[in-house]
Amino acid sequence: MKVTKISHVAIAGEDAEQTRILYEDILGLNYTGSESVKREGVTTHFFGVGESNIELLEPLSKDTPVGKFLEKRGPGIHHLALEVEGLDDYIKKLRAADITLLSEEPQLGAHGMRIVFLHPKSTGGVLIELCEKR
Repeated sequence: MKVTKISHVAIAGEDAEQTRILYEDILGLNYTGSESVKREGVTTHFFGVGESNIELLEPLSKDTPVGKFLEKRGPGIHHLALEVEGLDDYIKKLRAADITLLSEEPQLGAHGMRIVFLHPKSTGGVLIELCEKR
């Protein structure tokens, strides 16, 4: 059981093309692809930065979690994702420490990763995603 790297920093936004121009054309980051995650109601756009990524989250509608985030807070950093080994063991440890999870079981996220989110009220105000390769 260990954290292996920062997987990505996710940024909620509504103008994917404007953000792509900033990250790819101006900053020179490597665009690595987009993927719709229908269960979350979001399209993800990834830009490589060393061993990590910046993930732009574009809501499919206003009534999705990211759509509601944008309505309430506006564009900006949405969450920090840590890639881990031993996700199931982490979940047991988090529950034992009374850390609130946003789902009872790991879900399937972008790139086929198993993911679970930790509620910001339990993590000092930061939405944290733990993700593990399948």
